[in-house]
Amino acid sequence: MKALLGTKVGMTQLFGEDGTVTSVTVIQAGPCVVTQKKTVANEGYVATQIAYGDVKPKRLTRPELGHLKKAGADPKKHLAEVRAQDDLAVGDEITVEVFEAGDEVKVTGVSKGKGFQGVIKRHGFSGGPGGHGSRFHRAPGSIGASADPARVFPGTRLPGQMGNVRVTQSGLTVVATDRERNLLLVKGSVPGSKGSLVFVRG
Repeated sequence: MKALLGTKVGMTQLFGEDGTVTSVTVIQAGPCVVTQKKTVANEGYVATQIAYGDVKPKRLTRPELGHLKKAGADPKKHLAEVRAQDDLAVGDEITVEVFEAGDEVKVTGVSKGKGFQGVIKRHGFSGGPGGHGSRFHRAPGSIGASADPARVFPGTRLPGQMGNVRVTQSGLTVVATDRERNLLLVKGSVPGSKGSLVFVRG
């Protein structure tokens, strides 16, 4: 199973021997602990649950502490499931060693929140004329009809909250790994701000 929870550290550059520059995102990936093996007989599906991030016991509820204690794991902040069948057992530790340079991965995270934005920034509308007197620069324009249907259709692109949503970036490539420091270097950018939680899957 190639899956890890981690923390986005930030972006940097790697220089090749031929002078090429590669932009990479540094992810503090793992180590993660297997806390539960879900089966068809018990849960109705097959999955592996992993835990990541040390946390003080007082930050967790008693059921959460009991669940982790049963798996022989220290208090962890985050849990995630991978719907995959593997040879791992409860209590096993997963590190960046599961990934190698050249592996294709997808990274899930919560995108940066940008607050309430208009249609030009949020949806890429072109806007109206920029000249004086147009009175139509960044407005959305007409959003519905009059007597019929006398309403605005669901899904109409309008101003509103932008960002702060769960996003999965696929087609990313692992450039390098640092096993000593549990670092994963992924080519390109991944969703989220610095210090945010990300979920890396192979």
